[in-house]
Amino acid sequence: MVALTVFLAALLLFIGMFNQTIQTAVLYQQHRYIASKCTDMLDNIMLNPGYPTYWGNSNSTPSSFGLQDPEFTQYRLSPFSLMRLASFSGTSVFYPKTGLWYSNVTLGFGDSLLVPYNEALNYSTASNLLGTNNSFGFQLTITPTVTVAISEYQPSNPLILTVNVAGNGFPLPRANLSYCFLTVSTQGGSYPSYTTSYGTTYTDEQGFAFLSFPQVQDSVTSYALIVYTHLSGLTGVGYHQRVSSDQQYVIPFINDFSQGTVILAHSYDVLNLGSPPALYYNATFVLLTEDFTLREMPIDNATGTVGNGQPYGNVKIPTMNPGILVVTYRNSTTQGGIILMPWGISSLAFSIVFGDNAAGKEWVATDTRQVTVNNIVYQAKLAVWSLQGYGVTG
Repeated sequence: MVALTVFLAALLLFIGMFNQTIQTAVLYQQHRYIASKCTDMLDNIMLNPGYPTYWGNSNSTPSSFGLQDPEFTQYRLSPFSLMRLASFSGTSVFYPKTGLWYSNVTLGFGDSLLVPYNEALNYSTASNLLGTNNSFGFQLTITPTVTVAISEYQPSNPLILTVNVAGNGFPLPRANLSYCFLTVSTQGGSYPSYTTSYGTTYTDEQGFAFLSFPQVQDSVTSYALIVYTHLSGLTGVGYHQRVSSDQQYVIPFINDFSQGTVILAHSYDVLNLGSPPALYYNATFVLLTEDFTLREMPIDNATGTVGNGQPYGNVKIPTMNPGILVVTYRNSTTQGGIILMPWGISSLAFSIVFGDNAAGKEWVATDTRQVTVNNIVYQAKLAVWSLQGYGVTG
């Protein structure tokens, strides 16, 4: 009797251990399948422009999802398809004058990309197009590989700015720098004027460069510096601006992708700060050329007024090539500043986070690719997880 009891106990123990081993093996196979699915999905997104192939330059919803630039092959992504993705990060913005909600990518004061949700591609639609809506969740992150950090070394007399260029954890010595410096003048006339200067230089052995601007002799003049760097196929961009008014300012909203129109709103209307006083603006568009220099392009209706009875301004970007919308502004007390908005995310090296939240998932597979977006180097990372719950028991 005792022997039979011991035998049954040992048998049950063996069955339990064998069952747990089987479950672990099954779980391992499921994880391998998710990892394989992640790799396949990432390549499918990166190496496929979607359909229509130029859906990033239109207002239409694609019938096939992909982010590859239709004019190139390999891992080259469209800056406009990326711009149309509804951002996972950032708080949505409501603009009462249009009655619309906007996807919000903001990197700091005056550096934002606001896309109307009725023209942005959302996660649910992308999941349906990829065929993963009932089986897998995912999150796609597109971040620049090269960082260009700019800070004030000396604020005036003359203005000196420090540029620090780095890759993934290492500096980029002797990197080429091409920069555009815009100085804002709010004195004289209703609309703010600006002057533009260009230059080139190199970083030192530690990846630093010091740029001097003798035209800025005080600490209140508003300005913006845009720097492009390139070395051995690695290209990055950075920017920095100083303003004298950060309460009253212009906020650009994408209005229509296919037409290239942008709304210029008063900050009081967006932030619900009361009746907006008059704010005068002057807009221009800077285009990035193939040799990494910036070239100005004129804009129709470049000057105007918002606030004081004027709901918002309208400008039309004159090209479907990536660039930067630059808006200078001033209020009635001659305080002002400068606002930058990318036309195509690569122009200002904006990051994009698209998809669902991976926090709290049982197991998440990730894969990465080195990609370029209009010659700016990015890292694309895809995280994928199963929507079915499972685990080892026993």
